[in-house]
Amino acid sequence: MTRPERLAGRSAGDTAGDGEFDGLFRAAGVTGFLHAVDVDTGAEVAYGADESVVTASVFKVALLVEFFRQADRGLLDPAERVTIMADRHTPGPTGVAAMADDVTMSLRDLAYLMIAVSDNTAADTLIGRVGLEAVNTMLASSGLTGTRVEHDCAELFASIVQDTGQQEMPTDPAAVSRLRVLDPARTNRSTPRETTRLLAAIWRDEAASPESCAWIRRLMGLQVWPHRLAAGFPYDDVAVSGKTGTLPTVRNEAGVVEYPDGGRYAVAVFTRSYGTAQNQPRADAVIGTSARVAVERLRARS
Repeated sequence: MTRPERLAGRSAGDTAGDGEFDGLFRAAGVTGFLHAVDVDTGAEVAYGADESVVTASVFKVALLVEFFRQADRGLLDPAERVTIMADRHTPGPTGVAAMADDVTMSLRDLAYLMIAVSDNTAADTLIGRVGLEAVNTMLASSGLTGTRVEHDCAELFASIVQDTGQQEMPTDPAAVSRLRVLDPARTNRSTPRETTRLLAAIWRDEAASPESCAWIRRLMGLQVWPHRLAAGFPYDDVAVSGKTGTLPTVRNEAGVVEYPDGGRYAVAVFTRSYGTAQNQPRADAVIGTSARVAVERLRARS
């Protein structure tokens, strides 16, 4: 980061036990953790914001930052074209991961698919070029000591197969309880507060060069999923850029909400559902609802 001191340290004011958030998350059948911050003033709303949480695919934001930082240093060319063989795909329902044939495209377009549709094969291809240790070095040097990427998507899915003995995502509670990928100590992890610090740095042009930060913002603005964070802000003049993350019992999204008056708010919501069903519409919806409550509080203060 160009100004890592803006990312380090902790802020007071965590409102764990806040009745409104308690009620929202309980009604949705989840345990929730949230942090929202005004990108420009630093005013915040926090609810369990320093708890270690499973990031799932939200980790792809950190990978995207390091990808563009390496491009800034001339270590890679975003326009370089690579071919991904059909038999080398990481499991996943979207993007290259779901395609039947060999695919050739630029690294930058793989980054687009990784964010827009959470393409796991695209993410693992970029990890092969960027390196996980480089991502973790960037995070540590930025003061994000509670954030770490332990494995790529292929390793994540391999561990699920090892833990359950099945290829499909488990819904049986006994099988879900065995998953290492649901333990923040053993999987990709962060905290809500550190997640919003990284987002705020992107929106302040501090995470990489201004040109690269603009690219990151553009890609996050192209995410196609409207059912979580964006669902809380159904207004034509409010822009929502984000990245979701999903695993059994895990529903997350982190992003930035921008209002026409110039207000910019980084929000991260991480949830764990009480139930194990794959379809969790209440858990999806509460991400947007709780984010809107947090942003409205910030806007009321200003």
